[in-house]
Amino acid sequence: MSATSWETVVGLEIHVQLKTRTKMFCRCATGFGAGENTHTCPVCLGFPGALPVINRTAVEWTVKLGLALGCEIAPRAVFARKNYFYPDLPKGYQISQYDMPSCINGRMVVPMPEGELAVGIVRAHLEEDAAKTVHMGGQSGRIGGADYSLVDYNRGGTPLLEIVTAPDIRSSEEAKRFLQLLRQTVVELDISDAEMEKGTLRVDANVSVRPAGSDELRTRCEIKNMNSFNYIARGIEAEAARQIAIWESGGQVSQETFDFDAASGTLTPRRSKEEADDYRYFPEPDLVPVEPPAEMVERLRAELPESPSARIVRLEGELDLDRATVLVTGGLDGLYQATVAAGAERVAAANVIANNLVGAGADPSTVPPAELAQLVEARDRIPRQVFDEAIAKAGDAGFVAAPYLAQEAVSDASELGPVIDAIIAANPSQVAAFRDGKDGLLGFFVGQVMKETGGTANPRVVSELVREKLSA
Repeated sequence: MSATSWETVVGLEIHVQLKTRTKMFCRCATGFGAGENTHTCPVCLGFPGALPVINRTAVEWTVKLGLALGCEIAPRAVFARKNYFYPDLPKGYQISQYDMPSCINGRMVVPMPEGELAVGIVRAHLEEDAAKTVHMGGQSGRIGGADYSLVDYNRGGTPLLEIVTAPDIRSSEEAKRFLQLLRQTVVELDISDAEMEKGTLRVDANVSVRPAGSDELRTRCEIKNMNSFNYIARGIEAEAARQIAIWESGGQVSQETFDFDAASGTLTPRRSKEEADDYRYFPEPDLVPVEPPAEMVERLRAELPESPSARIVRLEGELDLDRATVLVTGGLDGLYQATVAAGAERVAAANVIANNLVGAGADPSTVPPAELAQLVEARDRIPRQVFDEAIAKAGDAGFVAAPYLAQEAVSDASELGPVIDAIIAANPSQVAAFRDGKDGLLGFFVGQVMKETGGTANPRVVSELVREKLSA
């Protein structure tokens, strides 16, 4: 059986660290970057007799995200003790929600090139984060090969929202697009920074494969410790390939948890996958059930902004899907719409904002749309280095485009012609390849001309002249 006859099945577990001022069950401050073990107290360190108190803001934000994901909000949610022993868990258990979570039965629509993908949200529940184990020595910072490990308890007890999807995802690309939309939803609700490099957004992927056309759910394996959307996609692909090879060789996939090393592209077994029974859940005796008032739920529902998915669908009517997705998941679509309203051409505005502006490091939230619209219109008329300088400064206070617009790019064919002729003469193999049909090499010649002229040439005119000469 060939690899093309297999289908990948993916379910995701996403952990979002809420940016409340204090921890989930105590008044210790939260935050990233403080000195190790400086934000601790008897409650989050699990001292005997220390009692937890629920963080009201964390409950509200959980309900808010649940509503944004189309979930049913439970009239009564119950905290439980999830028992396991690990150095990052000082109590010997984690306070979480088990069989009665706050949010259930949601749905998130992901616009895809082939149509809409509906991903079911099984649950979104509230819990406390574990502490952070830092593995010292070795090469990768992972437990494998480390000389010893240290524990920073600052993170322990931070409010953590876990979102569990149904196994509705069928490819690494679908997983990546879903996660980009989910992250943008979380950020726009202002409940978390959702930054993977800081650990405020963490994703585990449960992966299995099955024969194409089948509806069975075969043994799944979990992949942990992936710190970017691209790495998550690569990890899913690597695990699917591993399982396919096992099934095709007549073997059986065992349920395991893996670490994915993005540098080498390898999967390292971590442990056998636990089931719920392994954690010996029972209701937390020191906390009352969470019963969100109906008026609070309706107030939060009224505060919800238009979803990123809906905005992508709306923008797709005037741009292609990829451009719309980049703008929305980057939080750039507001600036795009304001720039278009100020007179900029749609596709040009999208390209300048998503590529030039972001690449230059300008803050999109401070860029004046009317000034940016003038730069977009003049992008081929002014020298490239002038345009780049203007874009880089577009987010500065009091930015005005006029001084940059006064400079004209070189468009005189008699001045550009000799430069183009010299570059064509110096690159015969690229000329031959272009004439054999590799149109993409046009960009190579234009780039060489722009480099030779120090960015002062008009790229549109250069492109036309290069194509004319190469086609002669």
